[in-house]
Amino acid sequence: MKRSILIHPDPRLKKVADPVPDSSDELRSLADDMLETMYAAPGIGLAAPQVGILQRLIVLDCVKEEGATPRPLTMFNPRVLSSSDERNVYEEGCLSLPEMYADVERPAEVTVEWMDRDGRAQTETFDGLWATCVQHEIDHLDGKLFIDYLRPLKRQMITRKMVKLKRELAWEKV
Repeated sequence: MKRSILIHPDPRLKKVADPVPDSSDELRSLADDMLETMYAAPGIGLAAPQVGILQRLIVLDCVKEEGATPRPLTMFNPRVLSSSDERNVYEEGCLSLPEMYADVERPAEVTVEWMDRDGRAQTETFDGLWATCVQHEIDHLDGKLFIDYLRPLKRQMITRKMVKLKRELAWEKV
């Protein structure tokens, strides 16, 4: 089931999400909904707070090549164990900030630990776009948006555009 994605500014996007005790059927169903929502958007990552659920759950799939096999990942309670000193800059966007993009610098490589759909502990090292995406989504679980890495003026400009967009969307519903 596709879910609605919260648009910034929304106070739920700035809250720290609660840890997930285990991978219940309810949470696996939420993860499936989130993957469907992410693919439909279209996006490469989505965090539970973006659909109004304050749980430590993210989904991602950074396979973008035409005809390539998708690699959907579901991560419960993901956390970065280590990150490289080397840095990368990617132009980031966010489904909660539609049509807004900015360069963000992050560690080029991160090792992440999480619980998978079956409740098993997983650890993997990510680089490139995968590293950027997993860090971006884990930030959502900590109430942080990619615009929080930007200079205040740029952040305010994007926030004003989002307020205007939310107003326009509210008027369309009337």
